[in-house]
Amino acid sequence: MLVMKQGQVLNKIFETGIDDDILIIKVVVLERQAHDLAERFCNGTIDQDRYEYLKDHILTKLDQVLNFKEKNIPVFLNGDPRGYALKIDHEYVREHDLSIHRDWGGYGILAPEE
Repeated sequence: MLVMKQGQVLNKIFETGIDDDILIIKVVVLERQAHDLAERFCNGTIDQDRYEYLKDHILTKLDQVLNFKEKNIPVFLNGDPRGYALKIDHEYVREHDLSIHRDWGGYGILAPEE
């Protein structure tokens, strides 16, 4: 079960100290919120200012869980609703040889569905 193992993967990268199962649940919740936000923005149901505000809010909540800013791990919210929303930059994934689920562009996927 990839999703539950993903908690172990995230803890290996971010060293959160949070139980693996609880960690992935928190990240999946934020992934769903981020994906919903990307869909709403692309469908034109929210404007740019609201999108930016909510995007920053989600990333702040994610940083409270993963502490990626202090660790200088380039996590971002991808605004394209056709894929996963919460990702790690592909160059960082490659340079640090991270064992994480990746999309076709090599970006690390924080909360894969499988």
